Amino acid sequence: MSFENIFRQYSWEEVKASIYSKTAADVESALNKPQRDLEDFKALVSPAAAPYLEQMAQLSHLLTLQRFGKVIQMYIPLYLSNECQNICTYCGFSVDNKLPRKTLTNMEIMSEVAFIKEMGYDHVLLVSGEAAKTVGVDYFKNVLSLISPHFSNIAMEVQPLDLEEYQELVPLGLHTVLVYQETYHEEDYKKHHPKGKKSNFSYRLETPDRLGKAGVHKIGLGPLLGLEDWRTDCFFTALHLNYLEKLYWKTKYSISFPRLRPFSGGLEPKVDMSDRELVQLICAYRIFNQEVELALSTRESETFRNNVIKLGITSISAGSKTNPGGYTVAKESLEQFEINDERSPAVIADVIRRQGYEPVWKDWDQCLIM
Repeated sequence: MSFENIFRQYSWEEVKASIYSKTAADVESALNKPQRDLEDFKALVSPAAAPYLEQMAQLSHLLTLQRFGKVIQMYIPLYLSNECQNICTYCGFSVDNKLPRKTLTNMEIMSEVAFIKEMGYDHVLLVSGEAAKTVGVDYFKNVLSLISPHFSNIAMEVQPLDLEEYQELVPLGLHTVLVYQETYHEEDYKKHHPKGKKSNFSYRLETPDRLGKAGVHKIGLGPLLGLEDWRTDCFFTALHLNYLEKLYWKTKYSISFPRLRPFSGGLEPKVDMSDRELVQLICAYRIFNQEVELALSTRESETFRNNVIKLGITSISAGSKTNPGGYTVAKESLEQFEINDERSPAVIADVIRRQGYEPVWKDWDQCLIM
């Protein structure tokens, strides 16, 4: 059994039609239940829920306070490499973009680590392009060995790996893995990933299963918002989350909300998502699942990020650079996408405090897994 077995039981078009057929009565029913199922999630992300946004926001705020309190976890990405063997139509790292490539050396990695530590971070997200020959498991093992003494929480967003490879990385300090399906629309997935290992839809779809079996502490999910109908993609993300929580019940989960951003080479979103719709989605996930962590990156604007802190978000990045060595080494190298909110971590931490919340610079439950 894997998620693909579950996934193949659903039709994209039938799910989409079901979402768009939801009524105000369905939304009110979902809001008034003590627990919600996948049909309720459809209602909460449907167009019919738009008039209920204020009610959804109040409920999302209350449920988040009950489960997570008034804390926001701070994290920052450390880009290791922009080398990549895939063609991805939406990404600046795509192999067909003829721009400078860079993979950090040990000395450069430690220079970046020192800068990140000076900003106050104890939680780092390692990111790279998907280039197994140059940035593969041996490279990641070396990086984890180098930096694990300096961080209490290390997450990775790199190419999907085999089960045995994840099992090698966990003892070296790997805590969290983010693996985004990008879109659950299989035909559109193939259009956006015509070359490279990432073109294997099924291998990517089953990656969270391998992570669960490897005992990774936290798994991050989320589609790239803008590639396809966001409501339908997010239903399949919720379906995926539901499946994983039941099977790998010791594992924690997070959802991210990356909206398509400008990059070198550019791809216009197929589907535009308004700020109001993104708020609706954040609230829908929280109302559907009170345990899942919700993360927001610097892709979003200052105003938007300021206004959603109280609505269900539990972690937020700040001061991010999306190119390898961007903090201290090679600021001119290729970025994965453009940053929207360029405020410093200290400024973001102050924004959080002024809203009555506490910024947390490391994973607060690390002691539970030692």
